[in-house]
Amino acid sequence: MAKKRSGGGLTQTQQAAKFLGVAALSGAVLAGIALPAFGTLGLAAKGTVKGFDDIPDNLQTPPLSQRTRILDATGGQIATVYERDRTVVPLTKVSPYMQKAIVAIEDARFYQHGAVDLKGVLRAVNRNAQEGGAAQGASTLTQQYVKNVFVEEAGDDPTKVAEAQMKSLGRKIRELKYAIQVEEKLGKKKILENYLNITFFGEQAYGIESAAQRYFSKSAKDLTLPESALLAGLVQSPSRYDPVNDKEEATLRRNTVLKRMADVGDISQEEAAKAKAAPIKLKVTKPQSGCITSVQGAGFFCDYVRKTFLTDPAFGKTESDRQKVWATGGLTIRTTLNPKNQSASNEAATSKVNKDDKIADAVVQVQPGTGKILAMAQSRPYGLDQKKHETVLNLSVDNKMGGTYAGFQVGSTFKPITAAAALEKGISPNTVFDTDWKIGLPGASFRTCDNGPADGGTWSVQNETESEKGAFDMTSALGKSINTYFATLEQKAGLCETVTMAQKVGYIRGNNKPLMYTPSTTLGGQESTPLAMASVYATFANRGTYCTPIAIESVTGRDGKQIAVPQSQCSQAMSTNSADTINQMLKGVVEDGTGTRAGLSDRDNAGKTGTTEERRNAWFVGYTPNLSTAVWVGSDGAKQIPMFDITIGGQYYDKVCGGCLPGPIWRTAMTGALGADAPGFNYIDVPRGNTEPENPDGKGKGKHKPGDDGKPGDGNTPDPGISIPGLTIGGNTVGGGNGRAGGNDGGGNGP
Repeated sequence: MAKKRSGGGLTQTQQAAKFLGVAALSGAVLAGIALPAFGTLGLAAKGTVKGFDDIPDNLQTPPLSQRTRILDATGGQIATVYERDRTVVPLTKVSPYMQKAIVAIEDARFYQHGAVDLKGVLRAVNRNAQEGGAAQGASTLTQQYVKNVFVEEAGDDPTKVAEAQMKSLGRKIRELKYAIQVEEKLGKKKILENYLNITFFGEQAYGIESAAQRYFSKSAKDLTLPESALLAGLVQSPSRYDPVNDKEEATLRRNTVLKRMADVGDISQEEAAKAKAAPIKLKVTKPQSGCITSVQGAGFFCDYVRKTFLTDPAFGKTESDRQKVWATGGLTIRTTLNPKNQSASNEAATSKVNKDDKIADAVVQVQPGTGKILAMAQSRPYGLDQKKHETVLNLSVDNKMGGTYAGFQVGSTFKPITAAAALEKGISPNTVFDTDWKIGLPGASFRTCDNGPADGGTWSVQNETESEKGAFDMTSALGKSINTYFATLEQKAGLCETVTMAQKVGYIRGNNKPLMYTPSTTLGGQESTPLAMASVYATFANRGTYCTPIAIESVTGRDGKQIAVPQSQCSQAMSTNSADTINQMLKGVVEDGTGTRAGLSDRDNAGKTGTTEERRNAWFVGYTPNLSTAVWVGSDGAKQIPMFDITIGGQYYDKVCGGCLPGPIWRTAMTGALGADAPGFNYIDVPRGNTEPENPDGKGKGKHKPGDDGKPGDGNTPDPGISIPGLTIGGNTVGGGNGRAGGNDGGGNGP
């Protein structure tokens, strides 16, 4: 028989509340009918329900938000990311002490009653009738689980969270009905398992496994009696009983749980006393989430993977769908990142440019034939602490994927694309142009694909020094990076054909806008990205077949099933003969041209230097048949710094060039990444033009070799080909007509 409260019997209202409470909150729920009787007590006016017809028949339990693991190509962990730090474990992996502690303190009669504890309901309705109507207390562990499901489903939406936690009769009735359905469907053991996995334990820990790791750095299956009691006590108020911030309050709460466990017979009084006497000994593991936890400088690649997931329709029809899948987590994402390549690229990126320099760099490696991104590194570390010179700006990719607003001008590294367009049109590599060091070309001679004039004025183009004049063929012009040659070659091959070739080999603008039809395109006037350039040169290495870059190899869902991932799309951008010809000509650049300081001596390799106006950007993009690497050096801030008379990485440069800084960085990255396998390029005999003037003795002409006039690129001698892309500073267009940036001349970029 229930005890009476001291002070006399119950009032008529309280007796009615008892009767109606038990009838309505048990029988009415079971019968699935409306509750008009509550109106007489004023309980329906504060958040009741219209009727059970509005409530779904079955509780839809949302997948619990869990950690997502991002792995490299070998299965090594790059980072873990999560909206909520949770690792779901079966009940068999939870300490028996923990199971008993949570039941004892939250619902001691859990195994005796059904979904509804009628004794608890009776007490709650009696109290609520006295206090004005809000349904409080009497929640069984099953009901708490149901409420937590709704809170989990609400995510980070404050309105939905408030609705899920609202203290109202309507919510209570809904939880009661759902609790009955859950009990019938799941059973006690499964309910307890789900409850322990969904519950919040404070300190950003969701679920018992994460809580055990957070507070004690151990698995939930290894929790001791005192540890289990402490964690069980947190559930009621994680902030109030937080042992990290208030051990005294946490100790009192833990001991309350231990007393309760002894009272219900889960442990002996002796065990309880011993556990109470034990001091709280924490071994806190700080939560670590996101790409900031990446190793070997892979944070930028990790962020690229995240953005790939959130922007690709393969992972959800809408942005909202993809965001929900990502937030829910529980995924295992295996990526294309090769740890050996990443280690080498990270070492290279930080070897000659310091994180606190005014100048930054970026290194990207792509596998020819597959499009796999093998490495992505920068001189500045990934992170948000600017005092530590950290950044989350990905210098390797376009704006949509987390890069700069526009990307970077690529200078003379674009010239091989023009050469490829010319070869595809049937122009021979032995084609010779004899020009002065500075020339003017009519803008109307450069035609768009609609056959319209690209410019109405005259495009003025110049090489870096007045000595760079005379006759050059395609090979020598690439080796010495002659701007006037490639301006003339673009004119002959066609601007439309040049831009079309750029599109075919994967050249994109850093601002994600379409390529423009401007004459200065051939000199790298349209900004791009290191990732795009590595992919372009991988096309040459792959004998003319371009493959779209990819970062994700596979995704395993929380259910263990594979999720289809986007594959690299490969297409023939040029003939194998054209690609083989480009490869042979670019071999000359690293053998005796502007890239000699970058060249590898133990295998076939090729590449191209590039330097832009006032040396604001310096490049080296090169490759072997099995690896393509792009290196960029320049400014990553709002102000573009000319790289003259400057110290970078502790070394002084009177002027930075593509061969003297990006080149050695490239060499370090390639040397560390490449293995013993050293395939060669497909050899082709490249015809040469006759570029030497008549000898005074009349015995004919000789063949010009790239580098005969010296090997520029050491930072102390003039670099050929430095001039200005037709860029109007402060204007609206990247021009190819009359204007030099800030001056009177237009032109291109150097080695």
